[in-house]
Amino acid sequence: MAKASNLVIVESPAKAKTIGKYLGPDYKVTASMGHLRDLPKSTMGVDIDAGFVPDYQPVKGREDTIRELEKAARASNRVYLATDPDREGEAISWHLKELLHIPDDEVYRVTFNEITKRVVNESIKHPRPIDQDLVDAQQARRILDRIVGYKLSPLLWTKIKYGLSAGRVQSVATRLVVDREEEIRAFVPEEYWTLDARLRHGSGEVFTAKYVGPQGKKAELRTEDDVKAVEAAVKGADFTVASVKRKDVKRSPAPPFITSSLQQEASRKLGMTPKRTMAVAQQLYEGVDIEGEGTVGLITYMRTDSLRLSEEAIAAAGGLIKARFGAEYYDGARRFKNKNSAQDAHEAIRPSVPELTPERVRTSLPMEQYKLYRLIWNRFIASQMAQAVYDSVSLDIDAAGHTFRASYQAVKFPGFTAVYEEGRDEESSERQTALPVMAEGESVKLVELIKEQKFTQPPTRYTEASLIREMEETGIGRPSTYAPTISTILDREYVVKEGKSLKPTPLGEVVTRLMKERFADIVSPGFTAGMEETLDSVEKGERPWKQVLSEFYGGFAEALQEAERDLEGTHIKVPDEETDEVCDLCGRKLVVKSGRYGRFLACPGYPECTFTKPLVIEMPGKCPKCGSRILKKTSKNGYTYYACEKRECGFMTWDVPTKDNCPECGHTMFKKNGRGFNKAFCINEKCSRFVPEDKRGYKRKTEDTGDKAAEKTGASGKAKKPASKKPAAKKPAAKKPAARKTGGES
Repeated sequence: MAKASNLVIVESPAKAKTIGKYLGPDYKVTASMGHLRDLPKSTMGVDIDAGFVPDYQPVKGREDTIRELEKAARASNRVYLATDPDREGEAISWHLKELLHIPDDEVYRVTFNEITKRVVNESIKHPRPIDQDLVDAQQARRILDRIVGYKLSPLLWTKIKYGLSAGRVQSVATRLVVDREEEIRAFVPEEYWTLDARLRHGSGEVFTAKYVGPQGKKAELRTEDDVKAVEAAVKGADFTVASVKRKDVKRSPAPPFITSSLQQEASRKLGMTPKRTMAVAQQLYEGVDIEGEGTVGLITYMRTDSLRLSEEAIAAAGGLIKARFGAEYYDGARRFKNKNSAQDAHEAIRPSVPELTPERVRTSLPMEQYKLYRLIWNRFIASQMAQAVYDSVSLDIDAAGHTFRASYQAVKFPGFTAVYEEGRDEESSERQTALPVMAEGESVKLVELIKEQKFTQPPTRYTEASLIREMEETGIGRPSTYAPTISTILDREYVVKEGKSLKPTPLGEVVTRLMKERFADIVSPGFTAGMEETLDSVEKGERPWKQVLSEFYGGFAEALQEAERDLEGTHIKVPDEETDEVCDLCGRKLVVKSGRYGRFLACPGYPECTFTKPLVIEMPGKCPKCGSRILKKTSKNGYTYYACEKRECGFMTWDVPTKDNCPECGHTMFKKNGRGFNKAFCINEKCSRFVPEDKRGYKRKTEDTGDKAAEKTGASGKAKKPASKKPAAKKPAAKKPAARKTGGES
């Protein structure tokens, strides 16, 4: 029986389908569905005494897949191993080689940075041997993590709680969140004041200038007495324009995405968790059926720390920009420099076929895929566009030797901002207003002085986006580990999400405290970052992988023995997380417990009192009706709303309470629910600043890419219909509600 020509083994069926269409009938493309050989789950699977010899076993439940691949390999002249182009993908190919008994001289390893017909056919023509250095780096990481997990976890079980786990990267990520919480608790706010002057120009225009200090030198107003001294000096004095500075300010575009920046920006702009972001990106990479195009891998490989772009992609972007926006929006190719720690194994994340604009693929993609693809496409195109130019004006106004400053920036040329602007973890609520045209020596009239007492704020808690940025900047983990690390510490309930913020649980703090006391290296960001560099040196062939393991294990084993000896007979209690919620039956303060369906509130008097209720989140601000706390709740239809903690009060709203108070009446201000709504308003009908319900929203930016600039080239789009009004929130049923799982994916 004649053999089929070629067998190509990839990791996923979606990728197999796409590549199969490109290669044609001479190639059979099949999927391994991930790992088929690994360390056993029930035991450590590493013989440390024999020199860190791993005991790799076929993965249970995958026997049929292995038999089918063996049969297909025997029936083929060539077997191409086409798993993902990273360390783990290289290791999977190596395991496949061993499982299928493929001789070293018959190994054909191919990788695809993008799954397009051109790249797939070109890559299949240039196979290479398996890169053993890459495999060894992955083996070292796998065994290192297995040793830490299997040696430390039993200690946590006996000393704290059964079922806990420790990990080389997850423990450091947890420590970062715990350390930030300790900073917040230790923070002592300091008083300071701001002083603004509302001034009227001769034209009648009123503008605001902020106090700088005497003679233009910056000074801080620490107390109200400091403010009163300035007020006394400037009241009745002439306010004169001392200087007018006008200049063009240029902003350059952000580079294309790498793994960490994609996860951060998808979190900020799309509300997607890192785990979900990577899952959707994988779908875009592996291939999607596009109307009129067939199956296309829409983006390049999404696990990368390189900012490099191919010359072909740069040229394609330049042509698109000039055709879509005009020649003035393109001033030449942009190339971005990698960080020293970048591996540069792949290109940055970009659309594999830039000509497939988001508008062209919109009808072929589910909403999540479309939004993420649009984000990647926009960022890539913007990275090659001209700088944005702003007309910046700064006025220094003198009054009795004290300087007030007013600034304003207006867009002179949008450049790359016509397509994309990078998000921020904390958006500024300050709104700039245009300044009247003034000249030096001109006088303006004081309308009023506005003083405000403020206090310095503690560091903000990490979000998933900012934690990934911190991990990247400190060298903890690699692109492939960010998302699973955060998922792990959330799943283990070492950390929980409150809104977008990450907060350590008492369990996470107790485990971290033990790890810091007994295994300082394991939870040290510096040590962990150094280990990542060591693994990179293994990948480059500079260090033997077993030597790296041996050097680590000596000190680790000593610390473990010392901890077991010192903690013999000790059990560390995890304190209850007490809340201000009161038990409806016995009046005790409720505590947070964890169950099968997540965290919930329970009476600490169990088993005498069995009262439980769902966990709710306290929002900033106070109820405008009775001054009690405002809680975030979910209706039976799944909608989020905000209500007073006291049922008898009856206050509820769909609008989101903010931390700001109305400057007129002092009531909590709210903002409209939904992404893009940042403007706070007062809902107190008796206040002069009250905003009626029908005037609280405002138009979103149009969805289609580059509409602002594309208008000049004839691009158009349909306006979105306003969202339908949500149904009124219903009161909870009288029976005890089931505990609601919190911290799920957005």
